[in-house]
Amino acid sequence: MADNLFRAMQDFHRFAQAYREQFPDDVLTIKQPLAADQDVTAIVAELAALGRHDMLICENVDGIATPLVTNFFASRTRIGRLFDVDASGLFDAYQQRANAPIAPVYVPTGPILDQVIEGDAVDLAQLPMIRHFDTDRGPYITNAVIIAEDPVTGVANLSYHRSMRHARNALATSLHSRGHLWRMLQTAKARGDTLKVAMVIGAHPLFMLAAAARVPFGTDERTIAGGLFGAPLELVRTPRYGIGVPASAEFVLEGTIDPDAHAEEGPFGEFTGYSSDRSTNNVLRVDTMMRRNDAWLVDVVGGPYAEHLTLARLPREAEMSEKLKARFPSVTALHYPNSGTHFHCYVALNQTRDGEARQIMLALLGWDPYLKNVVAVDSDIDITNDSQVLWAIATHFQPHQDVFIVDGLPGSPLDPSSSAAGTTSRMGIDATRGSHFDGIRAKISERAAQHAVEILARATAGAQK
Repeated sequence: MADNLFRAMQDFHRFAQAYREQFPDDVLTIKQPLAADQDVTAIVAELAALGRHDMLICENVDGIATPLVTNFFASRTRIGRLFDVDASGLFDAYQQRANAPIAPVYVPTGPILDQVIEGDAVDLAQLPMIRHFDTDRGPYITNAVIIAEDPVTGVANLSYHRSMRHARNALATSLHSRGHLWRMLQTAKARGDTLKVAMVIGAHPLFMLAAAARVPFGTDERTIAGGLFGAPLELVRTPRYGIGVPASAEFVLEGTIDPDAHAEEGPFGEFTGYSSDRSTNNVLRVDTMMRRNDAWLVDVVGGPYAEHLTLARLPREAEMSEKLKARFPSVTALHYPNSGTHFHCYVALNQTRDGEARQIMLALLGWDPYLKNVVAVDSDIDITNDSQVLWAIATHFQPHQDVFIVDGLPGSPLDPSSSAAGTTSRMGIDATRGSHFDGIRAKISERAAQHAVEILARATAGAQK
């Protein structure tokens, strides 16, 4: 049974209301009218420039007829509250629950069945979408979780795929990561079939995290969601293909992906900060549209902003942290900085022998196909602070001996510097001090530091009188 208020309710509406009541200063509600063309992204960008990452509720976005909620995953502190931990404990808390999956249960009904539109009545003009960037081809669904079930075992795969309206009853979507869904599509093609899918647009944040999980092929992410909730994920079956979707989802589309059907898709503002038109240009034909009566558009901010990066990266970071610490006990911390999108990683360690940092970096670069650059530092460096990592590089790193480069490896096709096929090189920078380092770090004594705190406190109090 879920033991946390925010995990106890699988309904996003109830979750959002409870969160707003408990942490009102962490939620920004905008009642004034906004354009569906870039206004929401612009507000998130301005908040980020001010160092703010509020959960954003927009009650009046022109043309979409539903409230819009976005930016939930921009704050690791906020995500940590789902697990009763602060940001520093998030990796361990996530892995502990993800490693204890719970099978879903089917329930007879749920809010997602409030409205079911089928066949020729389907009109995707009724599905709310917004345009995120001026360079986007058009309005996009950024929170599109596609579920496909194995026709024999019933085991599902969940993954995110940017999608845009292509026709009255069809979306253009991209499977550019060529992951598990792509593999299932090729299997369907080999047997001369289409791939039956459901697209979930908006659900509880824990379901969204589970959909971003890095798990082996054949692992059903709906069981990961159960582990995160601490209770079975409640599902209902879609009317035509019987695919299990969250009973309390906001919108669900049911349809097929034809391996041989294609349509222009992109450009779209991706996590790199560049608009990408690298796409598999697949078409999802929609046979059924389902929605709640009171549906909200749960959006994920696109581009290089904290929400997009953290949602996609947190499960990967948690997995890498667990694997590294199990294999290399000297590792003390791992961090993927937003400044490096998905391509940079910092690792801190208490090095016990020369060459250990290099071995750890090689493991990271081998395990994570997105990584291009890894920086290893000593454990006294705060790897969540780019300035400290850059200082370690400046003072501990010698280019002629502390760097290695491996070329010709598969990477992300969305990396604008990679080849058209996504081939990249990878680099490790050893910014640890090493056994022969000759330097004593300048420090201020604890006595002087405490004295400074007391002096400034008195000075501040005096200035306020």
